[in-house]
Amino acid sequence: MSVVERIDARGLGTTEAVEVAKRLRALAPGGETVAEPVARIVADVADRGDEALLQHVLRLDREGGSPAEPLVVPDHELDDAVAGLAPELRAALELAIANVGAVARATAHEDRDVELPQGQLVRVREVPVRRAAIYVPGGRAPYPSTVVMGVVTARAAGVDEVVLCSPSDDPVLRAASRLAGADRVYRMGGAHAVSALVHGTESVDPVDVLVGPGNLWVQEAKRQLSGRVGIDGFAGPSDLAVVADADADAELVALDLAAQGEHGAGSLVVLLTSDPVLADAVAQRLERGVGGGAPAAETGAAYAIALVDDAGAGLAVAEAFAPEHLELVGPTVEPLAEGVRSAGCLFVGPGAATAFGDYVVGSNHTLPTDGAARFASTLSARTFRRTMCEVHLRDAAEALAPAGAAIADAEGFVVHAASMRARQNGGTA
Repeated sequence: MSVVERIDARGLGTTEAVEVAKRLRALAPGGETVAEPVARIVADVADRGDEALLQHVLRLDREGGSPAEPLVVPDHELDDAVAGLAPELRAALELAIANVGAVARATAHEDRDVELPQGQLVRVREVPVRRAAIYVPGGRAPYPSTVVMGVVTARAAGVDEVVLCSPSDDPVLRAASRLAGADRVYRMGGAHAVSALVHGTESVDPVDVLVGPGNLWVQEAKRQLSGRVGIDGFAGPSDLAVVADADADAELVALDLAAQGEHGAGSLVVLLTSDPVLADAVAQRLERGVGGGAPAAETGAAYAIALVDDAGAGLAVAEAFAPEHLELVGPTVEPLAEGVRSAGCLFVGPGAATAFGDYVVGSNHTLPTDGAARFASTLSARTFRRTMCEVHLRDAAEALAPAGAAIADAEGFVVHAASMRARQNGGTA
């Protein structure tokens, strides 16, 4: 029996496209809830500070490791990690840092002045937060690419102090943090680390923004504390949708889908095509394994192929699905790129593999998941910046006072109205 779900979505309209997208989303099982135990850990660290934090670090992060290891990784360990990098890996990390930085700087806007007819000036300012933290999971493998995506982007935003938090002792991760420009690296992870970074402890200063992926405990802690700190969103399992026509290369499409499936349990990969031949060829490759990877049945990911009427129908399903990553492949599909609104990151053409976006192309791989691309954005400099207005009324106060006071009167705010009227007639009420 095939492990690749096959869906016939031909002959469906726009409304049905939404239902197909829901059916695709349902293929990825929902996660367990850890809200209560996370709340206890968060509160414990908030109440008892370093004492609680170190207890959780020893119990959950170090698994019996030395309590003498400091929370903050010393500078000499970071320098040693850089010195120990293989030359080709260092060059690769520096390329990724340069490209991610260039794209991130393009998302940081200069102040804009708006001159209005009554004579006032409103300056729209973007200002960086003072402190930001990048969470990098330990998990089954280190993720130096996540270090690059977070630290470099925060630096491009102009954040004063950028710290990194990870339970991993991996030297490549530490070297990446040094090359990317992290000010400090904390040797901790989990919900307790999130609480420490948000509330602050004797050893950990609180931050204004906290971003980065992590397990369910980390994401739940971020969710619970999102009212106290800026976050990038709830990072769920990864997903990819590929819309491809008959001219797409089945091997390349299968490689891209399998690469996303490599993220493991909960990941969701989808092919939308009008060509049954391509659908069969891709399914066969996924089921036997491609690119040296495991067969689909052994990855824990969910795979689906939906047959649609044409490229436009495929895009309609993709838009309703709102994938983390979206690939458009083939001459009838690629021209539709301008119409895409609901994707975390869009890759156009057979050469634009999603895997490039995970590492070196310059776009950020911290993206909205689980359909959040309908309203959420990629990690960018703007994640670490906030917008504020600076108002200069000049001589406009007198002109604006009657209108403002009239609205204030209608709302019953008599002192608001008086405050504005006091600016009339040369500053007298």
